[in-house]
Amino acid sequence: MTQNNHSLELQAAVLTSDAQAIAAAHHIAEQAKPGAVERDQQRVYPLALLNQFTQVGLGSISVPKQFGGAGLSFQTVAEVFRVISASDPSLGQIPQNHFGLIQFILGEGEPSQQHQLLSAVVQGQRLGNGGPEKNSKHTRDVQTQLVPTSRGLALSGEKFYSTGAMFADILVTTAIQTEQPVMVFIPLPTQGVEIVDDWSGMGQRTTASGTVKLLQVAVNPTLIMPLPSSDKPTLRGAVSQLIQVAIDAGIAQGALDDALEFVRNSSRPWVDAGVSRNADDPYILADVGRISTELSAANALLRRAARIIDNIDQQSLTADDCARASIAVAEAKVLTTEIALRASEKLLEWGGSRATLLRHGLDRHWRNARTHTLHDPLRWKNHAIGNYYLNGVQPARHAWI
Repeated sequence: MTQNNHSLELQAAVLTSDAQAIAAAHHIAEQAKPGAVERDQQRVYPLALLNQFTQVGLGSISVPKQFGGAGLSFQTVAEVFRVISASDPSLGQIPQNHFGLIQFILGEGEPSQQHQLLSAVVQGQRLGNGGPEKNSKHTRDVQTQLVPTSRGLALSGEKFYSTGAMFADILVTTAIQTEQPVMVFIPLPTQGVEIVDDWSGMGQRTTASGTVKLLQVAVNPTLIMPLPSSDKPTLRGAVSQLIQVAIDAGIAQGALDDALEFVRNSSRPWVDAGVSRNADDPYILADVGRISTELSAANALLRRAARIIDNIDQQSLTADDCARASIAVAEAKVLTTEIALRASEKLLEWGGSRATLLRHGLDRHWRNARTHTLHDPLRWKNHAIGNYYLNGVQPARHAWI
């Protein structure tokens, strides 16, 4: 099935405070939770909730005030994603790249490009990820070509992991132009763009992370930005990863919340426990204590990482700043990955066999955790952290560190 469901003309509000944004996130999360199991099992996209996310102004909270946005802190951005992802992490992941792309525009766009694109975001337009190449050696192996034709610049290629592209107003993707990698912004709908709903991952099932086919797509030369060289300081990676971390923290919180509810109300104690309620099993009590403590530690590192990014002066960005931010986010990523997987697995262990019944949908937490945490291998996070502290080696600069 092929779709091209970009958002309607949404009249987006502009939030003016961190408290407003967090309250809006809690409101959407409350609405998202009751239907999360059904959406996961039947692969129903949360489009109404996503439109509400945009309409209330959450899509522009990281856009600076000079462009009409809220200019809120990354601590608030992280909390918004954590809160929403605790109810439905697919809903959290769909706008994930939207925020990474806002940061890219701020770092690499010309003033006129920044004004045009960020004003569109404030008005309610969504940026969608064109994804990496569908058949490439790795995520940074760009093969899509942007070439001159008699009718102007044209783009051809095929992309995958295109999260949110189906619901975007502007598709953003990488290409090669005269041997240089660039980022191309394509207003939707546009002739030659085909967005295919073929994401079949076991988790994060409603993120619309499928294929984008580009066939001789006309490109406006004013909507092209060069990708930064590897030696240019940028916070794009730290910001993109911060949102990934917040989603994982949300998955862990959702799993723990459902675990506690299930143990209290739907599970039976083990025959040898000598208690009338599973919630009084001493081993489960100890387990819950450990998991809760680990989640508190992970959330603390998430907040610390966001605070470090907030305290960096982006007008005088240095390589040391970028490294410090990326390492702080990587440290948080290690803990949120581990706790998302552990909490979602412990949920099933504590609940017993009946916790695996399809009607409860509790398996979605582990499937979501396992799928989303595969975006960025933990072994490379630990390697980057160790190399930074032991040898003073700064981490690579790209969207995955």
